[in-house]
Amino acid sequence: MADNSDEPVVVLGLGRFGTALARELVTRGHEVLAVDNDGAVVQALAGQLPHVVCADTTDPEAMRQLGVGEFRRAVVAIGTNIEASVLTAALLYDLRVPHIWAKAVTTAHATILSRVGAHHVVKPEFEMGERVAHLISGNLLDYVQVDGDFAVAKTTPPARIVGRPLRDSQVRTRHGVTVVAIRPAATGEFGYATGDTVPAAGDQVLVIGRTDQVESFAAGD
Repeated sequence: MADNSDEPVVVLGLGRFGTALARELVTRGHEVLAVDNDGAVVQALAGQLPHVVCADTTDPEAMRQLGVGEFRRAVVAIGTNIEASVLTAALLYDLRVPHIWAKAVTTAHATILSRVGAHHVVKPEFEMGERVAHLISGNLLDYVQVDGDFAVAKTTPPARIVGRPLRDSQVRTRHGVTVVAIRPAATGEFGYATGDTVPAAGDQVLVIGRTDQVESFAAGD
């Protein structure tokens, strides 16, 4: 199977999200075509992104002239103008772009984007707000929701598992979560956890499981 990790990407919409995304993709070695309909925005980014163009992303002819249909990966990063966002996603679908990501600002917006052909819909503000809420309200150091109510979290080991091999602590049986990695305070580097791993006070652990069980584990319940 071919390695598509550095495939070209077209980013449509250069607000804060789109600009940050385009810059990071370039840093990661991707060829990026960045497009926005605001000439001032394009001019400001001309020295920062290798390929940045001013064009109407809802105009089929303009997108064809830019060769957008030849890209396998496209991101609709337009957020504030929902009509333009939806029309752009639909146009990408009509151009048969096989992998379309789109930013949504509301749940309804996300639903419409999915219905017009976006394969992957993200809600950055909602997802970040949810993540921060979990960090503020619990004992988690970091938190990423994987799917539905499943999450990966970084936390400190509860007192009941400190100083004992994970095998003896029976974390999965008692707490419903799996400790997948540990960062000993002494080394500061994460490594895979095994049944023989002995967490110490001050270490950090990565756990995966249902969100409520992860939070309960972190709280020491």
